[in-house]
Amino acid sequence: MNHPLHEHEPDRPSERRARSRWWAAGLAGMTGLALTAVGVAVGPAADAVGRSLASAEGRPETLDRPSADDDRGKRDDKGKGKDDGKGKKDKGTKGKKPKGTPVPCDTDALIAAITLANARDGAVLDLAKDCTYLLTANIDGAGLPSIASPITLNGGKHTTIKRAAAADQFRILTVGVGGDLTLNHLKITGGQTSDRGAGIFVDAGGALTVNHSTITRNITGSAGGGINNFGITRVRHSTVSHNTAGSDGGGITSTAILEISKSHISANAANLGAGVSGAGGTVRIEHSTITANHARNSAGGLFVDSGVGIVTDTYITDNTAPESGGIFVNSSAQLAIRYGTLVGNTASTGNGGGLGINTNAAVVVEDSLVKDNTAATDGGGIYSAADLVLRHTKIIGNQAGGQGGGIFNEATGVAALFATKVFKNIAVSDDGGGGIFNNGGTVELNTATGTVVVKNRPNNCVNVPSCAG
Repeated sequence: MNHPLHEHEPDRPSERRARSRWWAAGLAGMTGLALTAVGVAVGPAADAVGRSLASAEGRPETLDRPSADDDRGKRDDKGKGKDDGKGKKDKGTKGKKPKGTPVPCDTDALIAAITLANARDGAVLDLAKDCTYLLTANIDGAGLPSIASPITLNGGKHTTIKRAAAADQFRILTVGVGGDLTLNHLKITGGQTSDRGAGIFVDAGGALTVNHSTITRNITGSAGGGINNFGITRVRHSTVSHNTAGSDGGGITSTAILEISKSHISANAANLGAGVSGAGGTVRIEHSTITANHARNSAGGLFVDSGVGIVTDTYITDNTAPESGGIFVNSSAQLAIRYGTLVGNTASTGNGGGLGINTNAAVVVEDSLVKDNTAATDGGGIYSAADLVLRHTKIIGNQAGGQGGGIFNEATGVAALFATKVFKNIAVSDDGGGGIFNNGGTVELNTATGTVVVKNRPNNCVNVPSCAG
């Protein structure tokens, strides 16, 4: 039986250059979770991912594993900082904003202030509260001058930068080579372009930091509805929502370095990777949510097209796509998930409700929950055609319209399970392998570590050694 996954090779003019620049750095910079396990041989790609994820993600090994009844839960992490053990709170990025030059509620004044800041090698600009800076003129493809120096834009309550609906199409902001833009407490909206990055475009050699801000309702016919990143982009305590891309990355697309922390990526739309798309370089997502995004082809929540993805303490929920509703990992890409929650994602016509893995990829999932995901065909929870390691993870309540309610392992797949529980999953097909369906690949349960496959319908396993029924 053949269940091919979609191969995607987008046309990215700068991708090859960015990919070669950041690939080695991405692999070297990964931290957390060792993949090596007693008694299991894994492919070199999977081994590379595992070794590079050190347990130094800041989470001790003695933490409780997710329970069978775990679901989305509520985040106790709302940017209020953590106790340092001395009764003091770490304010994180909510500390005092640097004081800057006031900019009155006037679009021409903002344009002039940015132009002057570029000429003077940077500035901190304090925008007016309760103000919408309405952009009407196209300045080299954007509504504001290209950022060419270190510039901070401080907003406040209800401070918005918006493209006027009747204006020509253009993005809101461009960060050029040598530019370093920081946004604090701002709303960026209304960008529309046929080029990449309708909200913000970050060129190679540029940097963007988004703090406590909202990037919303921007539309591109290309990639990166909210943000297109070829440089270094950090999104912290922010929301990227309701953006649209014609190709990949409805919320954010990146070919270089992308870091998302304590942020919400929601209700974005794209052909591939509606929430976040990474094509080369490194995508690191932690303490965040990727929810209710919709892809027209595959990868409703997260698309790791190439390079390295690292996901920690993140909820990927209620995303939809014809194939790979939650996450899609393409050939040769690597992904590590730790303390992740994949819940309620849907592959409406194809495989991989929660997670889809293409050939020659490598994925490690540790201390995570894969629950209540649905696939119209195979692999309600996980569809894998590559190297997959599951450790201390629960696969529960997933459903496949065909085979492999919990896990479908293709002929090219090598799946190793350690201390993992697969139960109460459903496959509609009579011989479907409610828990695990192995289509000629290799599945190692490692039952001595505590792996169990029970209470699945219509049966627990098909073609899996050491699995009862």
